[in-house]
Amino acid sequence: MNGWFLAAAIACEVFATSMLKQTQGFSRLWPSVAVILGYALSFYALSQALRTIPIGVAYAIWSGVGTAAIAALGALLYRQAITPTMAFGIALIIAGVVILNLHRPLH
Repeated sequence: MNGWFLAAAIACEVFATSMLKQTQGFSRLWPSVAVILGYALSFYALSQALRTIPIGVAYAIWSGVGTAAIAALGALLYRQAITPTMAFGIALIIAGVVILNLHRPLH
């Protein structure tokens, strides 16, 4: 169940981060509300996931997957270029998340 909380935390964080540009510096009400709500839900879900997932592992997965997802969304939604160096960095992040999941202690 806590894996689902971690997945929800990642989804909410990615949503909130992807909405930041729409706030125009927090000058637009509804996008700003969406960002604040998204981050609040993300931290709530992350706190629930931490009941059984070690904090170092959970945070690494949360931030790593979020970073990779935002880079992909930036390329898709905002046509931001992903250079080969950036792609390599994203691949390293994904590899790190996979390794953490393969070798995390079971509690």
